[in-house]
Amino acid sequence: MASEDIDTLQSAAEQVELGTWDTIIAFMQNGGEFMYIILFVFAIGLAIAIERFVYLSIMKTKNRMAWNKLLPILNQGNFRQALEFATNSNSAISRILAYGLSKVGQGRRHDDLEMAMEEGMMEVLPRLEKRTPYLATFANIATLLGLLGTIMGLIKAFTAVANVDPSEKANLLSASISVAMNTTAFGLMAAIPLLLMFTFLQTKTTEIVDSIEMASVKFVNLIRAARPSEAPKPKAAAQKSKP
Repeated sequence: MASEDIDTLQSAAEQVELGTWDTIIAFMQNGGEFMYIILFVFAIGLAIAIERFVYLSIMKTKNRMAWNKLLPILNQGNFRQALEFATNSNSAISRILAYGLSKVGQGRRHDDLEMAMEEGMMEVLPRLEKRTPYLATFANIATLLGLLGTIMGLIKAFTAVANVDPSEKANLLSASISVAMNTTAFGLMAAIPLLLMFTFLQTKTTEIVDSIEMASVKFVNLIRAARPSEAPKPKAAAQKSKP
């Protein structure tokens, strides 16, 4: 009896699974060609989101590892070794600190050092934000395609029932409208996850940028502690003697 019960449960599960797939297939087919366009847009957005998530996760890990190795070297004041490490590293934080470290041994002012690091930030930031704004655009496109598909479906529905018997017009029109609304529903089903992924990736990018800025501030403070800024030259004695 136990084996028969298991077989019964498995067959019931298979029927439910087949019924679910049949429902999805019917939903896609009844919506028309706009359903496949929306699905294509969603697939592109999902691919971008996965690629950006992997890239940002790897970059965050690399930045943390690079900073953990650079900080002891900077605390020791060994800026030449720190520059060599930052130059050979492929993390975003190393690229930015390399710009600043290249100015340390040149007797430049702290303002020049900060400007060099801002230049490095301008180089790194576009790579972190690359392709992420497309997700919001694709979400809007999916919503608009859903609305467009519904409008086109309604036009076809009203055209089809124009010459139908009045007794059947109400039933046929309600069925046509129900099918036409599939594209709006599917457009929203695609747009909402894309917007959530866009917000998540933006937050993750902001966290990385904030961590880089924090490391940059700590780096500048270490440089100032190791090499205080030049004091202003005293005025000439002749100027002091003036009444």
